[in-house]
Amino acid sequence: MHPNSSPVTRRRFLSLSTAAALLGTLRRIPRAFAALVRATPPHLLFTHSPISEPYLPLRGGRFSMPPIAASPDPLFGYRWSNPQATDDLQAYILEPVATFTDTASSFRIFAPGHITIYGAGSIRVDFAVESAAWLEFDSPNLSGSVEMSISEYDEPAIVNTGPSHRFKTAAPHRYGNTFRLELNSQLYEGVRFGWIHVRTFERPWTITAVRAVCQAKPTNYLGSFSCSDPMLTRVWYTGAYSVKVNLCKDYFGALLMDRGDRISWTGDAHPAQSAALIAFGNWEFIRNNLRRSAANNNGIESYSLYWILSLVDYFQHTADHETLAHFIGHTTQLLDHAAAIYSNPPITFYGWDERLGAGFESPNRFETKSAYRMLFLRASLAFADALTAIGYTSEAGAHRQRALAKMQELRRDPHWYQPLGIHALADALNTGLTTPDENTAIFSQAFTNRLNRLSFSPFNQTFILQAMSRLNRFEEAFVTLGDHWGGQIGYGGTTFFETYTPSWNDAVGINGAVPNGQSGYTSLAHAWGAGVTAWLTGEVLGIKPTGPGFSRVAITPHLGATLNSVSGSVPTPQGIISFAFDRGAGRCSAAIPAGVTATIAIPELHDLRNIHLRRRLLWDGTLHPTAEIREASSGADRLYLHDLPAGSYDLTLVYRNTPSPYTPKPLLYPIPTAREDANTSGNWGGIYGHDGYILFNYDGELRNREQLPPYIVSIQPSTCKPGTAFHAHLAGSITDSRAPAPTAANTGPRNLGQLHTGDPVACDQTMTVDIAAPAAKSYQLALYVLDWNPGNLASPRRQAVELFDLRTLNRLSPVRIVQDFTHGKYIVYTCTGSIRLRINQVRGPNATLNALFFDPPTAAYGGDDLALVLAAAASLA
Repeated sequence: MHPNSSPVTRRRFLSLSTAAALLGTLRRIPRAFAALVRATPPHLLFTHSPISEPYLPLRGGRFSMPPIAASPDPLFGYRWSNPQATDDLQAYILEPVATFTDTASSFRIFAPGHITIYGAGSIRVDFAVESAAWLEFDSPNLSGSVEMSISEYDEPAIVNTGPSHRFKTAAPHRYGNTFRLELNSQLYEGVRFGWIHVRTFERPWTITAVRAVCQAKPTNYLGSFSCSDPMLTRVWYTGAYSVKVNLCKDYFGALLMDRGDRISWTGDAHPAQSAALIAFGNWEFIRNNLRRSAANNNGIESYSLYWILSLVDYFQHTADHETLAHFIGHTTQLLDHAAAIYSNPPITFYGWDERLGAGFESPNRFETKSAYRMLFLRASLAFADALTAIGYTSEAGAHRQRALAKMQELRRDPHWYQPLGIHALADALNTGLTTPDENTAIFSQAFTNRLNRLSFSPFNQTFILQAMSRLNRFEEAFVTLGDHWGGQIGYGGTTFFETYTPSWNDAVGINGAVPNGQSGYTSLAHAWGAGVTAWLTGEVLGIKPTGPGFSRVAITPHLGATLNSVSGSVPTPQGIISFAFDRGAGRCSAAIPAGVTATIAIPELHDLRNIHLRRRLLWDGTLHPTAEIREASSGADRLYLHDLPAGSYDLTLVYRNTPSPYTPKPLLYPIPTAREDANTSGNWGGIYGHDGYILFNYDGELRNREQLPPYIVSIQPSTCKPGTAFHAHLAGSITDSRAPAPTAANTGPRNLGQLHTGDPVACDQTMTVDIAAPAAKSYQLALYVLDWNPGNLASPRRQAVELFDLRTLNRLSPVRIVQDFTHGKYIVYTCTGSIRLRINQVRGPNATLNALFFDPPTAAYGGDDLALVLAAAASLA
């Protein structure tokens, strides 16, 4: 039978294309996405690799829990009998769930890992979930030559310089009939997709198995979370898996893909550890990681303060007095150092967000210095509380008083918060020191805009989410959580990313290669994105320790009008604390282990009619005490049941009404659209540039040809290295019509210059062009980009363009992917005032920009009427 007649191949492509079309219609609905992308779970095999692997197969436990749809973890149901921090890694095997080919006539697919090869071409397999893994296949009769690739997205991965293999494609190592892709000494990478490339073909041969051999640190799920919104439940488990899949033998790993920085990052570990505390309770491992990272802030000042917050979180969850006491001197030194630099902290990095200096691009910004000061206050107060709990009252008082004095000094200006952006304001709110009036003003100033309260990384977004709960703005927090973390799941992610913005989903599609930018090549499995898991448990489920080691616990659920129910559990040294609240069913239950005293807050007191405990009236406006519940109080629209001893509680609640539904504000971009023109090529005269233009490096390197309009004050290109850009003069005195004409007359000869990014150097995958103009001035801006790659069209460029307000650095436009521009392409925006262009590399040797053209916003050929542009181009031709 000819390979094309394979019914398996035809069925598989039909079902996948149908699913892709359906998913495309749902890109803007993260919750629907979440359900669909999980329709095909990973296939866990219970056979072993036929060759020797670096770790022993899964052992020391069994699958005793059923899998749940919300968790992407193939080992969710596996329970080790007694996992220890000293345990070595173990190995397990995943089989592909789907197989694709680029040359149907070359392959007959009998099953995802069973294939007959009839010619050259490539096979792509999807394992349904990203894992810390390496790729193998078996063949008893391979002929010709092959290479293999792996990736987190649906094309072979490439990363920046630094690792052993920057291109995640290589010839495999052969072990008998097994072929293994080995890209570093640890073997593992972030593997969601794998490829087998048949480079040369001699005669038909067969593949009998394809597998991802995955590594796992023995770690059990002890915490849980569920609510009436499946997306939020999915986010909790994805965050937990993002941490678990990054656990190395003896430290918290940060990211799966090896791009040269796969180490323990002290600051990254803070949200990862917070998720581990409530999902796994792997306290010994966390303690060891705290010891390992105590003296290494990776050269980032704020990371020392995040380490202090991690230490305090660990103490609150474990009551480990010895470890806290051991680090008193060290922590005091860190805080004294922070106090010494408080007035002018040297901040090289605070986050990848544009407003935080875009990573290392713009150090020492007012916003990052302000955020650091607020983080210092938060860390000081948290450490003071922990010291008080173990009896170091004098030392605690000194730290607390210093923080309060700094806040008092700040308040000499009653409007101290007005110059701050959302990140510094979030850190200010998280100190717990802001007043109700300040909270109201800060919310109005920075948190009402759905777009602007999105940060570019889930690390920084976590602290914004914490601040929104401080403001008691849970409805808006749920929307932001869905935009950011739900959007990552909507993209097809099974782990959380290093950076993300929602417009990626529309720009690149399901599991597409995302833009690379100021963070270098973007990681799609980054443990620092897991802080949302701890937030959901602590703020939505509402379980928080109020005494060390959960000796006392407050359970304060926040459902708002969005949720109808929430339930879950948290591991503690005393045992598991479980809680469930279902407003619709009128039920509230809690299981409090011995050694724990609890306070439970029943929400929506204004609408609460009565409460029964085991059919006995407990409250009807007045508390009717029982042996377990003797004290109650009210406040903040809640009824607080105090000092509940260990035991099980089943409450029946009667509410008068149902909450009014919440309608979120839309996610709007000030510049929502752009137009592409692929027809004009280099003949811009009469179509663009009526007001002016700049042709970069046109007359030689650093010699632009320009005629700027009077309303353009300056144009400043830059890359990751502040004040610099990569310039190139590519050609002179040529007749190629793709090169921009030297004047509006569209004559020749022509030159060609460009700005370009510095790929493959880490963090040089992006560049900016800052355009300064009067605030009220509107104009049309056209970018001209040309993929000048003669003789090497096998590596076409693909790049992303986005716009920011140059004054506030707030995002103005969705990300736009530009591709297929070997004949030149214009990307046309209507802008107002000063803007920043950011151009990011996606694929190809680098990202480029050749020219900018300025026109009135209603220019005859410069508006949004594409027909006019095409007519003008046709007349010139």
